Amino acid sequence: MKNKKSVNNILYEVKDNSILVHNINSFDLAETLDCGQSFRWTENQDKSFCGVAYGKMVRVSIDNDIFTIEGTTEEDFLSIWKNYFDLELDYLGIKESIGKIHPVLEEASGFAPGIRILQQEPWEALCTFIISQNNNIKRIKGIVHRLCTAFGDKIEGTDFYTFPTAERLSVLEPEDLAPLRAGFRNKYIIDGARKVACGEVNLDFCRNSPYNEARAELCKIKGVGNKVADCTLLFGLHRIEAFPLDVWMKRAMEKLFPDMTPDDFGEYAGIAQQYIFHYSRMNPDLFEE
Repeated sequence: MKNKKSVNNILYEVKDNSILVHNINSFDLAETLDCGQSFRWTENQDKSFCGVAYGKMVRVSIDNDIFTIEGTTEEDFLSIWKNYFDLELDYLGIKESIGKIHPVLEEASGFAPGIRILQQEPWEALCTFIISQNNNIKRIKGIVHRLCTAFGDKIEGTDFYTFPTAERLSVLEPEDLAPLRAGFRNKYIIDGARKVACGEVNLDFCRNSPYNEARAELCKIKGVGNKVADCTLLFGLHRIEAFPLDVWMKRAMEKLFPDMTPDDFGEYAGIAQQYIFHYSRMNPDLFEE
């Protein structure tokens, strides 16, 4: 136990410019970082990932139940990464609880048991899910990369850029975003940035207010409907009761859970949704007639 520290049952070690989290479980980087909840991570040949969150760039890897975050400090680990990677939540216990709801859900949670819900910066989550509408992951990543390169700040000593703030984007016009090649989404990005920057849409209010009120707050933005609002609440505000319904999820619910509604999945509905979403995407034969 020498040199190891503990916070809220997380056992970690500070080593050089890295944090090593010991005894990690229920965490797969590819399942979590490349499943469509965040668009700022790139996988390396050695299965590690590089990415940016909250203006910080890090490299992360998992080996022998040790989760390593390179390029960070203990202060940033405690204030950013511990929460960002949802390290305090008992995913093993949640999977066991969720699996009792329905046999298919038990199978789905076992199919990709390493998915975690990232706690992203709320404005970034809102903006990226506006971009995600009628889009695929590869193209979304390209648009987000161009957005950050054009309007974010370069992180010193790296080739990475911060995500531009709502205030930075609020002074632009939709046509200023033409180089992003985001099409009709440009006007929604600018409308969202302006309403968040001036406080007309209050993201802090959405964190703790009644769910339907939080969703209605986000839907004040042009182009934001229930799906984008639910994604923002789940991935940007850690409202893990959120259950976003896109085309895949609607098909999955109709085919696999025909007699159920999102409310039937309980307080961890958002985690159940991720298991179902991944299971459905990876098993398209389930939906063949």
